[in-house]
Amino acid sequence: MHRPTFVFDGDCAFCSSCARFIENRIRPAAQVVAWQFTDLDALGVTEEQAGAAVQYVTAGRAPTAGPVAIADLLKTAPGLAGRLLWRPAGAILGLRPVSALAWPVYRWVARNRHRMPGGTAACALPPNHPARAGR
Repeated sequence: MHRPTFVFDGDCAFCSSCARFIENRIRPAAQVVAWQFTDLDALGVTEEQAGAAVQYVTAGRAPTAGPVAIADLLKTAPGLAGRLLWRPAGAILGLRPVSALAWPVYRWVARNRHRMPGGTAACALPPNHPARAGR
């Protein structure tokens, strides 16, 4: 793996909309891919992990998930907007107290993503989905 990889749920319209925003506005150094269209084994991520939360995978480190993965992704943003906006946001989100507070918000969004802008009924998570589990 040469480039960091950010893995999201490609079956979810809300998640796909967020991924397009990331690619078009943030333009991170990471490759942004739907877990359904990548080799999870090569990334060291299980289907259960990828289905439960976004994942950020980079060589030499264990994958990160959820808000920590988002923080890691934001820290790779290039250019002026990256230096002034996205990287500082990633640094703040990556702080343990902040990411600990962000997990309940992340899980709430995951549970309600079918209600979010761009979301569809297909985005709804079943009651036993891993994203509904507590952390």
